Amino acid sequence: MSEEVKSAATVDKKEKGVPLGTLLAWSLRPASTGVALMVMGYLTVFAVNTMKMPAALVGSLLLASKLIDGVTDLFAGYIVDNTHTKWGKGRPYEWCVVGMWLSTLLLFCVPAAATNTVKAAWILLAYLFANSIFNTFLSANGTVYMVRAFSSEKQYVSLSTYGGVVPMLIVAVFNIVFPGLMGTLATSQGGWIRLVAIFAVPMTVLGMLRFFVVKETNDVDVKSGHEKVSFKDIFEVLKKNPYIYIIALASMVMNIITNMGVNVFYFTDIVGNVGLMGVLAATQFIILPLMFIFPQILKKISVMKLIRIGILCTIAGFTINFFAGSNLILLIIGNLLTGGGAVPISMLGALIIIECADYNEFIGIRRLEGTLGAVNGFANKIGAGLGAGLLGILIGMAGYDGNLAVQPASAITMVRLLYSLIPAGMYVIVYLVCRTYKLDRMMPEIKKTNEANRAAAKAEQGEA
Repeated sequence: MSEEVKSAATVDKKEKGVPLGTLLAWSLRPASTGVALMVMGYLTVFAVNTMKMPAALVGSLLLASKLIDGVTDLFAGYIVDNTHTKWGKGRPYEWCVVGMWLSTLLLFCVPAAATNTVKAAWILLAYLFANSIFNTFLSANGTVYMVRAFSSEKQYVSLSTYGGVVPMLIVAVFNIVFPGLMGTLATSQGGWIRLVAIFAVPMTVLGMLRFFVVKETNDVDVKSGHEKVSFKDIFEVLKKNPYIYIIALASMVMNIITNMGVNVFYFTDIVGNVGLMGVLAATQFIILPLMFIFPQILKKISVMKLIRIGILCTIAGFTINFFAGSNLILLIIGNLLTGGGAVPISMLGALIIIECADYNEFIGIRRLEGTLGAVNGFANKIGAGLGAGLLGILIGMAGYDGNLAVQPASAITMVRLLYSLIPAGMYVIVYLVCRTYKLDRMMPEIKKTNEANRAAAKAEQGEA
């Protein structure tokens, strides 16, 4: 058996699993934030078609917000890594779920009678609160919370695979229900607000459950003695750990494509029936069983190899989309390949972050899961902003005009490319970069060394 196979998520059968109730509570928070991000993906459609704002202006606003995100992400990682409360290190930041949903709702409450300048300022401010503040901390705290609430690799794999079923299921239901409700409610700004509120209220409540159910009990900071994290420690990690940037790139590209929101334009202007988006989304339920077999697959291959296989499926799916046109059968096949192929990146990224933190400890620097999570979270938000921003800019440059009943050929061509060959090309680059990841072959040695060093540190502290 190769070292890569040995380094996969193989666990001791005696290791304790995650209780079903705990697993459900844990998975509802990413489900909540996932739905919020999906809602924000409709912002361009709302702003262009309902608020009659120029597409290029909306796209530029979303891109501009990412400049601020770059600063807040690093600070969020620093703050989370230095947090010490009675609730723990990562757990307190779960309250950002409330702020994220409130800010998301405010995005659709822009004053309808205002000038484009006022509308732009409103959208930018609300978007900054939703992403640069609240979602930033939710990205930075996730892995920090996980490694302190759970203690074994078996639990990490369960949370990232079985726990991924609930977010996928809820987001899939959202993608079925939301387009249908759009046709009924989203005929005016008031309708949009009611539509978003329908999801905001229950998703806020469900998203907060894990704060009340899951406590931090595992101390992984014994070797560092819980010393204060400095900016020097952060820059040392960013300089010495190149592997975090690989998963960050994969996450960024996935979020560019997911948050582009081109589906609405494609089904409106090419398929000719936006309601069929719900039919396409329903096929995502076929993908759900993948999450139940991932733990078994990860006993044979590494996490990164599974991610690479998924990327190849995604490339094939987007290539099929280029030839699909309005053929629903081909669109469903392409959707299954692109959706299923993206699952390993979205659901297993936390396992790669934990490997990166283990690597930091192995080479003698701070683990800094918060900083590593912030880097990946920054990539996610850059991707989300670029997706929404590039959509508006590119279709605007191609001549798309929300006031026209029939779009020009150049705009239709751009929509087709954004739904197929452009994302396929982006994933080809991601695949080639992922081939350079080497930690999966190093993990047996890394884990053995880290465990020995922690045991020695505990013994030394006991003697003192």
